[in-house]
Amino acid sequence: MARLLAQRLLQSVPTMLGITVLTFVLLHAIPGGPADVMLGERATPALVRQVNQALGLNRPLPLQYLTWLGQLVRGNFGYAYTYHATVLSLILSALPRTLILVAGAILLSHVLAIILGVVQTALGGSWFDYAMNVALYFLYAMPGFWLAMLAIQLLSFQLHLLPASGISSGYALHPTLGDYVRHLVLPDGVLILGTVAGWTRYMRTAMSETMAEEYIRTARAKGASEVRVLVRHALKNSLRSLVTLAGLSLPALFGGALIIEMVFNYPGMGLLFWTAAQNRDYPILLGVTVIVGVLTILGNLLADLAYAALDPRIQYR
Repeated sequence: MARLLAQRLLQSVPTMLGITVLTFVLLHAIPGGPADVMLGERATPALVRQVNQALGLNRPLPLQYLTWLGQLVRGNFGYAYTYHATVLSLILSALPRTLILVAGAILLSHVLAIILGVVQTALGGSWFDYAMNVALYFLYAMPGFWLAMLAIQLLSFQLHLLPASGISSGYALHPTLGDYVRHLVLPDGVLILGTVAGWTRYMRTAMSETMAEEYIRTARAKGASEVRVLVRHALKNSLRSLVTLAGLSLPALFGGALIIEMVFNYPGMGLLFWTAAQNRDYPILLGVTVIVGVLTILGNLLADLAYAALDPRIQYR
């Protein structure tokens, strides 16, 4: 196990370097820059050059990258141009909120996908199976921001059941846990609906393929009940596919969280990234990219370990 961890960490180094190089080049290739945003209407070529010189943006791009990388290795993510704070402090403030959002979506999406996948397999060909397929395809095809706006319009503006934005009520001096949870329901619910649609279809397919295996027919021939066949045999072997899918879906989940946080004004990493993109705040954009890349690599590593735990035949060398 220790050897596997060491190998995965070593393999992740060139991956992270490639991500940072690509992000660094793309950011500086976009027209405009921090100076244009900071100066606004007062921007003149002379003032832009002065600001770029003060920020070190007038140096050759490879030198800028190596300087930034050297600071990153020492744990220095840089200083945010527009927030007047260190990037690390901003990330440490926003990261726990995004982790709660994404972790809740992963956990509940897994539970719902497993339940719905098993039920659809047990009732295959019934009206419930067809109705669920239509609903899941509808949710899968619907853009996340559109689903979020529908949820806000219905549950916040019309029914007044849940708050539409933020993480706590603005009038509450000391928000309670219940207040935080109420503000989390809509963004997490939208992220879950968008995720569970694809995962349920994947689980349904995996269960159907497993039910056609020889050992399933053998279990039935031995007199095992249909519930035991579904839960004890088919479900256990189908979970491996869902675990792998969860690891591969982490980048999409973080990308979905960016949109959800923007729509719901949820102060996490996604909203921080969006605001920094509008302000061309390069250090924040690079810092968030690094953190999301690290979390994605760790998530895939955990998925590999979970896959090995579910299937003892899998051995990593």
